[in-house]
Amino acid sequence: MKIIFILTILLGFSQCGSNKFVKNPSFKIEKATYNKWSGGQPGVSGVKLELQLVNALQIEFDSLYFQKKITKVETRKINNMLQIIGHFSTSNRKNKDLILDANPIKELKNTPLVVHNFPFDLKENEAILSFKKNNKTHYYKIKEVKQTQPSFFPSTKQK
Repeated sequence: MKIIFILTILLGFSQCGSNKFVKNPSFKIEKATYNKWSGGQPGVSGVKLELQLVNALQIEFDSLYFQKKITKVETRKINNMLQIIGHFSTSNRKNKDLILDANPIKELKNTPLVVHNFPFDLKENEAILSFKKNNKTHYYKIKEVKQTQPSFFPSTKQK
C-alpha cells in the first residue's frame, strides 16, 4: 500500500512539469508578427508584437514573453477576431534622476534597478502568451513569429 501511495505522489509531481504549456488551446493564432521601431526622441526604441486570434473572445489574456522581456497585453476586438498587442521597450536612454556623488548617503535616493528573471528559454522568434481560464493561468508557446519591416518615426522638435 505504501509503494502505491509513493508511486502515485511521484507520478503526480512528474506530470506538473510537462503541463507547463497548453498544447491545443481553444483559440487559433491566424497571424503572429513583430517589428522593431525607433524614433520620436534620441535613444527611444522598442519592439511591437501583434497576434491575430480567432475563437478567443471569451478568454482573458494577460502577458506576453518575448526576447527576454515581459509585458502586459493590450487587446482589441476586430470583427470576430481578437488582436493582441505587446509593446516591449528597448530604449537606451539614461535615467536623468540618477545621483552620482562621492558621498554614498546622497546616492541612497537612487531607485534600485529591477532585474526580472526570465522564466522561459525561447528562440529569437518564439513567444509565450499567458492567459487565464477557469481562474488558472495557462501558457501557450508561439513558434515562428514573423519579423516585419522596422518602423522609424520622425524626431520631434525640442521646446
